[in-house]
Amino acid sequence: QVQLVESEGGLVQPGGSLTLSCAASGSIFSINAMGWARQAPGKQRELVAGITSGGSTDYADSVKGRFTISRDNARNTVLLQMNSLKPEDTAVYFCNADLDPNGRRYYYRYWGQGTQVTVSS
Repeated sequence: QVQLVESEGGLVQPGGSLTLSCAASGSIFSINAMGWARQAPGKQRELVAGITSGGSTDYADSVKGRFTISRDNARNTVLLQMNSLKPEDTAVYFCNADLDPNGRRYYYRYWGQGTQVTVSS
């Protein structure tokens, strides 16, 4: 069984910073891409950042220049550093990982349970 566990989010003032972490554990043979998505009330879930096993990154236009994704392959963790936060960044943030649980070379996308980030004064 695979688990992705995110760190606690929180309340941040506009312009502030917050770093989220996510650790994958359980039956893991290998991990390909990892990433973060978010879902605001009444909106669809959107991917905000992704990182390959080799370290290549991709960002949604709405967060480019403000968010930085990184990973520690040895610890199966992914981080999302969020700077210059805006009220419109308020959402539940979910980490995800495309991983092979048993060495059969089939990769499945697993999701964390989500953590609330609120940007407000």
